[in-house]
Amino acid sequence: MSPTAPLPSPQADRAEVTDVPRHERRRSGRDRRLRWLVPVVGFVVTVLLVRAFVAAPFSIPSGSMEPTLQIGDRILVSRLGSSQDLRRGDVIVFDASKAFNLDEGTPSLLQRVSDAVASLVGQGSDTDYVKRVVGLPGDHVRCCAEDGRLVVNGVPVDEPYLYPGDKPSATTFDVTLPPGRVWVMGDHRSESADSRSQLGAPGGGMVPEEDIIGQVWVRYWPPGRIGTLSQVPLSAIPRNGQ
Repeated sequence: MSPTAPLPSPQADRAEVTDVPRHERRRSGRDRRLRWLVPVVGFVVTVLLVRAFVAAPFSIPSGSMEPTLQIGDRILVSRLGSSQDLRRGDVIVFDASKAFNLDEGTPSLLQRVSDAVASLVGQGSDTDYVKRVVGLPGDHVRCCAEDGRLVVNGVPVDEPYLYPGDKPSATTFDVTLPPGRVWVMGDHRSESADSRSQLGAPGGGMVPEEDIIGQVWVRYWPPGRIGTLSQVPLSAIPRNGQ
């Protein structure tokens, strides 16, 4: 009978583990970190690219677009179209910095990072406004007709989206939009700071087309209000001079 081979001691096992070179242990730990870091970075980059070129999420912070959009609604804004695709009645998100003379200075690096992180969950900048396009470049828009309606290119318009009880406008105005500018108004006219609020200021409240972030595509929150926004008949009005 052959002698029984001795069992390895625990000390021997520990020695084998501790004999792994230190640089190999560091490399192993680095590889483990990279395994979860790479997909996280990839996800963030993908989200930023989609937001920049396809669709961006936004949340509604005020009641200026009620009843169409309510406080807390979350929307996706399409960035696939161009300003040439805009129609009267479209709801858009735009950077109001220039149009509404919102001089907030140059944001700090910390603020830019904070804004980028907030954008991932749909929290836009304080200068991102959501309004409805009422006038396109070249349009003549005035308030109001004898019956109180807005007049676009000589045609009184019906606005079925207005907040119940609101007038089309308590402020009178008469503007002709130059090339590359649009006129925007909120659906809750008595609670909306829109193009009317900048009458007499530089730019007159007319929004440059290059400041338009995109057109509201769909409401995705809350669940009971999921869906696209209904179309309105303002686009059928002929352009000024046509």
